[in-house]
Amino acid sequence: MKSMQRNLSILAAALFVAAGAAPSMAASTHSATKPVAAAQKTASTITTRDGVQIYYKDWGPKDGPVVVFSHGWPLNSDSWESQMIFLASEGYRVVAHDRRGHGRSSQPWNGNDMDHYADDLAAVIEALNLRKVTLVGFSTGGGEVARYIGRHGTARVKKAALVSAVTPFMLKTPTNPGGLPIEVFDGLRKGSLDNRSQLYLDIASGPFFGFNRPGAKPSQGLIQSFWVQGMQAGHKNTYDSIAAFSATDLREDLKKFDVPTLVIHGDDDQIVPIDVSGRVTAKLVKNAKLIVYPGAPHGVTDTHKDRLNQDLLDFLRD
Repeated sequence: MKSMQRNLSILAAALFVAAGAAPSMAASTHSATKPVAAAQKTASTITTRDGVQIYYKDWGPKDGPVVVFSHGWPLNSDSWESQMIFLASEGYRVVAHDRRGHGRSSQPWNGNDMDHYADDLAAVIEALNLRKVTLVGFSTGGGEVARYIGRHGTARVKKAALVSAVTPFMLKTPTNPGGLPIEVFDGLRKGSLDNRSQLYLDIASGPFFGFNRPGAKPSQGLIQSFWVQGMQAGHKNTYDSIAAFSATDLREDLKKFDVPTLVIHGDDDQIVPIDVSGRVTAKLVKNAKLIVYPGAPHGVTDTHKDRLNQDLLDFLRD
């Protein structure tokens, strides 16, 4: 238990979220763009070219402007419900999927990396024939959005928003000296193998929502929701995902953004520190707009949902 608390104290100082490689290895290198094969679609699932079933939600008027959401680790599309119901009520068509290995999607043994995540997002967009899309990515989902644009371009994209995103590169390396040391992510991996149920409870009870700060009032509902979503995900999938969100270098992907981009980040984010992520991202994306939430934690989709909803709506209408 002491070792678990020690790992979390490291997390509370800086961390967070997505896929495949051995504990201390960097994620696979950025590969060439590949066309997305026609995907099989049902009312709630899309089957990718490698046979993975991706669960998705499609809310709001089908003729409304389209917003597509990508979630964080180890969560699923339920984590976007506050934003989805708000924007759908404002006339937007809102789509969100459970990342492979998470939520109600398949739990493949392989392919739990950022390239596959991006290609799965492309499969959803292609299968639903979505165009003029605003992509919104939270935490690991922000990396997914960045890699999607890096691999598939912006032919179907109108705008992009990165919320508490892991972009541009979480891991400390010789070319990224401001990143977080590998020991932070190895601690997450150890916690996952030792007792991932307790790990998720500890993250949600502490740094994710800022409930470890003086005067904070923990919400058992939010803590339990995080835990339930985490435990729905596959053990191998969430373990692999730690390398993706930490060791995938997204700097070149961000340089390919050629659409209006909004970056939102809390300046008390203990999971993905703003100086490692949000501020750097806003400099790499041409003409990006950065909005800083003073005192806000990582999980702003819940803790600051009213402000986030309005900021997203204003960005969509702009």
